[in-house]
Parts: sequence; structure tokens; C-alpha cells
Amino acid sequence: MKQTPFVKMHGLGNDFIIFDERNESLPLSPVRIAALAHRKRGIGCDQLITISQPECAQADVFVRFFNADGSEAYACGNGSRCVAAFISSHADEERMRGIGCKQAMKPVLQTRVGLLPTFIGTNGLVTVDMGVPKTAWYDIPLAMETDTQYLPLVGDPAAVSIGNPHVTFFVQDFSLLAEGERLEHHPLFPQRANIGFALIESKQRIRLKVHERGVGVTEACGSAACAAVINAVRRGLTERVCDVVLDGGTLHIRWEVETHHVFMTGPVAIPFEGKVNLNAFAI
Repeated sequence: MKQTPFVKMHGLGNDFIIFDERNESLPLSPVRIAALAHRKRGIGCDQLITISQPECAQADVFVRFFNADGSEAYACGNGSRCVAAFISSHADEERMRGIGCKQAMKPVLQTRVGLLPTFIGTNGLVTVDMGVPKTAWYDIPLAMETDTQYLPLVGDPAAVSIGNPHVTFFVQDFSLLAEGERLEHHPLFPQRANIGFALIESKQRIRLKVHERGVGVTEACGSAACAAVINAVRRGLTERVCDVVLDGGTLHIRWEVETHHVFMTGPVAIPFEGKVNLNAFAI
């Protein structure tokens, strides 16, 4: 019975199963991914992540993200920070095998939406450069041309893409959270959407709850935290440097004026490592 190693990691409770495919491709179908992600019958996670050899010289690894329902997500902020910490921690031993980080403290991740430089801090925090957000309706994407700062929905949410579609409602309380699944599947969002509910506490602080696409309500969502700050800045509600407080903890978000890149900083953790018989889960 073949056992496949995995690592369980989380960023502020946003948890991931990470499989290393740099030496061997694994039989991971959407059905199998959903089974592995199941909280009672599998390992349990918000997203499953695979890392493989990069396709360009600038990157250290190629990363793919899969939601708990087996669908693919092209970006994941907390997951990117976890991958960066994982490959950085193994940099010395892997360099002997010709893989791993070129710079242990600055891993570069290749994703479906481009390269994500990361930075490993001496304080245990990990920063990821999420790139330049997209605010055009066709880039998010939306089903029709509309003002992305004020979508034609009750509550006037704003929309942005951070590699995946995000919608932010600015609220006085979190009673709308129960509508997350319905809003995720609204016809305005042809690829569905991550739905954030942001309560502005000050110019430098946002309280946020998130219904993630293909997952449900999670303790934290890094790209949603970036989206909340971007949309808040676009409306003049906060400054470009802001703390976002989620159920699992706090992320520090910085949206640069000069480059328009968004940087997210926060902690990561490895609760455990293990091995799993993939053939025990339907393909």
C-alpha cells in the first residue's frame, strides 16, 4: 500500500493540504481532492495545494490551488505564504538535490496568474507580493459591463480581481454572512466569486468575514483581505496600509502607490505532517 507524504499548514486558521509533486506527478482528480478535503472522511482543509517544478527560470516552484469542492482557484494569498515558508524551510537540503529556493528567504512562486515573489521575515512572518489588482469588469470577470466600485446589487458591493474574483460588502454588522453562498453563485459572477463582508473600524483597520468560493465561511482569506483594502481605498474609506482582522487573526496589507502592487504579511504554521493512501479515495 503506497503512502504519499503531505504537509498540513495554515495561515490564521485558513488551512491547506500540501502535496509535493516535484519528483512525481500524483493522481489528484477533482473528486479525489474534494474527498481529501472533507473534514470528517478525509484529511480536511479549505484548499489543497500542489507544488511542482517551475516552468520559468525566475521561479522556484509551480503552485496550483484547489478549493474544497475540487475546483481550481488561480490564486490564494494565505496558501502562497504557507508554500513559501515550506520550501524556504527545506531550502538547504533541497539545494543538494538541485531543487528548492535560489534565495531561501525570497522564494518566487509561479502560479496560473503569474509570478508571486515572497519574503520570509526573521520574525516568523511571511509576506507575499500579490501583484497588481484588476478592477475592469471584464477582468474580474462580471457578466456585464458595470461600475465595479458599486455593483448593481443590494448593498452596493465593490468588486476586484486578485487573481480570482472578489466582492466586498461594506457593512455595519455581519448578518449578511448567511447570504454568502447565494451571492457566490449570483448570475453577475460567471466564475462565481469570493464574498467578503467588511466592517470599517478606522482608516487603518478593517474587521472582515469571508465566504470563500467553493469552500464556504473560513477563518481567514488572504486574497479577500487584500480585496477589502483595495475596495476600501477606492471608496476613500481607509488608507493604503491597513490591518485586516479576520476570525483567525490579523493580516497586514499594503497597497503601494508607485507600483500598485499589493503586499500581504502574516504568520503561518505547520500543525502536522503525515502520509495518506490516495487510492483509498475515489478518483
